[in-house]
Amino acid sequence: MSYNLLKGKKGIIFGALNPDSIAWKVAERAHEEGATLTLSNTAVAMRMGETQKLAEKLNTVAIAADATNVEELKNLFNKSMEALGGKIDFVLHSIGMSPNVRKGRHYSDLDYNYLDKTLDVSAISFHKVLQTARQLDAINEWGSVVALTYVAAQRTFYGYNDMADAKALLESIARSFGYIYGRERNVRINTVSQSPTVTTAGSGVKGFDRLLDFAERMSPLGNATADDCADYCITLFSDLTRRVTMQNLYNDGGFSNMGMSVRALQQYEKGLHEDCKCGPAEDKHLFD
Repeated sequence: MSYNLLKGKKGIIFGALNPDSIAWKVAERAHEEGATLTLSNTAVAMRMGETQKLAEKLNTVAIAADATNVEELKNLFNKSMEALGGKIDFVLHSIGMSPNVRKGRHYSDLDYNYLDKTLDVSAISFHKVLQTARQLDAINEWGSVVALTYVAAQRTFYGYNDMADAKALLESIARSFGYIYGRERNVRINTVSQSPTVTTAGSGVKGFDRLLDFAERMSPLGNATADDCADYCITLFSDLTRRVTMQNLYNDGGFSNMGMSVRALQQYEKGLHEDCKCGPAEDKHLFD
């Protein structure tokens, strides 16, 4: 159902790789709510993914840009303003990648060159997007910028690796830039901490299927889906949240405030008859 929450608004969506992507769902919902928008991803992702297919569906353009490259970001914002006929009202940063995770490197044995890449792609790119937009004066007053994050920025999760560090930095950037952009131009900046979600990126996390099940059992409302996240982002892009900024907002069915649920406890008790043969002697990276 459409409420015309974004009627007349213009936006840029980063990271819509395929129909499983949260960014894909956000782009579809934004379009349904009356927005016009452009899509962006790296050139490689656009060749390998289905971004162009979504652009055709939404009657818009997909503009290749590496979000870690300032010159490409300038080109993206300028071309988007040209294509949309004016400045931008909302931006979604849905970008994340860890070579350490992809290569199976453990947190206690990181490749630091990989770590630099993780931080640049998953967090510093957010600063580059914001700095570029501000320098170009590309975002309208009362515009809204949202970046997707995860509760591992505050709590330790087995297997999330250096992505936890990246998400912590991402959230800090939202607060620091949110103050500047808010004071200067009334632009609001928030992060949405989403439930574990089956996406191309999320599925690469070690033990993801078990994490998904655990979060479902722990959350009073169950895991938030990609569609739920899209709905939440739409409210943050809309004028209904004009005074919300510098916040890390949880869209996780209540997981972030839980200690132990009955469902999780019952599942745990079912396995108590089996002793867990765990310890450093078994695997030096067991706890990574």
